[in-house]
Amino acid sequence: MPSESLLRMAKPPGGVNIQGVSVFLAGSIEQNNASKWQDELLCSYSPSSSVTVFNPRRDDWDSSWKSEMSFGPFRQQVNWELDYLDQADVIAVYFEPGTKSPISLLELGLYCSTGRMVVCCPHGFWRRGNVEIVCMRYNVPFFDTFDEFRQEVVRRLEDAMQRNLAKEGIPRDIERTFMGSEREVTEAG
Repeated sequence: MPSESLLRMAKPPGGVNIQGVSVFLAGSIEQNNASKWQDELLCSYSPSSSVTVFNPRRDDWDSSWKSEMSFGPFRQQVNWELDYLDQADVIAVYFEPGTKSPISLLELGLYCSTGRMVVCCPHGFWRRGNVEIVCMRYNVPFFDTFDEFRQEVVRRLEDAMQRNLAKEGIPRDIERTFMGSEREVTEAG
């Protein structure tokens, strides 16, 4: 295992140069009424090389902002999300029970056929059946539990690292680590 692991967190409105592989944390936010599941997803993950994490949960979100294309901060947020959804190696989508998550449902529809998506939709999400059918049709890995979801996201990140290393001609013997290791998180942007 390398002596230093690095997760770079990128949040809107800032831009970031992707280092290593990347994951976009799509899913329930509900204007900050959903749990901060994004903080939990990779909290015990110690990557074998650089990972850029795109977290759309904006620290300075203002619920009074108009959801209109003409409103600059809203347009900037939506474009930030679409830009990094397009670039991410892995798209992790969590549908939290008790939320509606219309934007997450939209993102599921937009990106389900990319082969880069992993979905967690526990029992209790109001449109679980719709999500499950879309995932089945487009071969998107679908999980009931957050722990299984987390494990699949980590597996996919590590696989993407291995593919990148293979392209660069570096041996494929990187140790995979998930539980219990310290990690460094830096804010990007």
